[in-house]
Amino acid sequence: MQYVIPFPGFGNEIFSVELFGFSFALRWYALAYIVGILIGYRIVQRAIARPGLWRDQTAPMPSNLAEAFLTWAVIGIVLGGRLGYVLFYDFANFAQNPGEILKVWHGGMSFHGGFAGVVVTGLIFCARHRIPMLSFGDLMAMAAPVGLFLGRLANFNSAELWGRPSDLPWAVIFPGEAAQHCPGVAGLCARHPSQLYEALLEGVILGILLLYLGFRRGWLQKPGQLMGLFIAGYGLSRFVVEFFRQADAQFITPDNPMGYAMQFGEFGITRGQQLSLPMIAIGIGFVIWARHRAGRV
Repeated sequence: MQYVIPFPGFGNEIFSVELFGFSFALRWYALAYIVGILIGYRIVQRAIARPGLWRDQTAPMPSNLAEAFLTWAVIGIVLGGRLGYVLFYDFANFAQNPGEILKVWHGGMSFHGGFAGVVVTGLIFCARHRIPMLSFGDLMAMAAPVGLFLGRLANFNSAELWGRPSDLPWAVIFPGEAAQHCPGVAGLCARHPSQLYEALLEGVILGILLLYLGFRRGWLQKPGQLMGLFIAGYGLSRFVVEFFRQADAQFITPDNPMGYAMQFGEFGITRGQQLSLPMIAIGIGFVIWARHRAGRV
């Protein structure tokens, strides 16, 4: 007998209202973004309010600028996330149907693209307000994991980005024709809850580690160190989870059932792993460089 878990979804919408002939709905995914950004903002404010955490006893920016960056962050996340998905995952389809790029409500966001978007808006913001970029990056690194955690929970509730077929006791029977299309599986198809794996690794474990090192172990004294750890930690978490996560449909073919973006004989790596490897290398490089640089100052 196979022990699996029925999908405990709460629906995509929390509530909806009708106003002037239009329907407005608050979705779990939107709520995850909103709450994640607000909690992240609170973490940044707490770090700024403690000058003893920083080199020279001076926070990198005043609290009013942290509030001003919220709008920039949202723009970077949404635009970068959408463009990243278009470029990295389904460019051929969007090239033929460019109007679909604007239809973000149809789904299709990339963390790697959203990350790049926040980096770009952060660099512009720092240049405009003369904020030390490395310390600013450390602040963002401490704030980001809570948003990742809530976002992955929203992915799970929306029954999207599910994992590969599994017969483990905690495998979940996700609804929908795509989730139930499992060649070689008789009856209901259970899958790895890979969204929860990511929530645990990149949200809980990485988040607690970054907060501990930042608030308790003096890592903010060496600008760029926490930022590097976040980049490498996310990349490693995503690389590991990709072994259990279902590959994107556009990469799956009869000759490539695992959906590898690059193949090496019988083995290969997915597009998510392909994008995560540079993050691991860059993140480790930042940590080493930040520690070496701090030792010379």
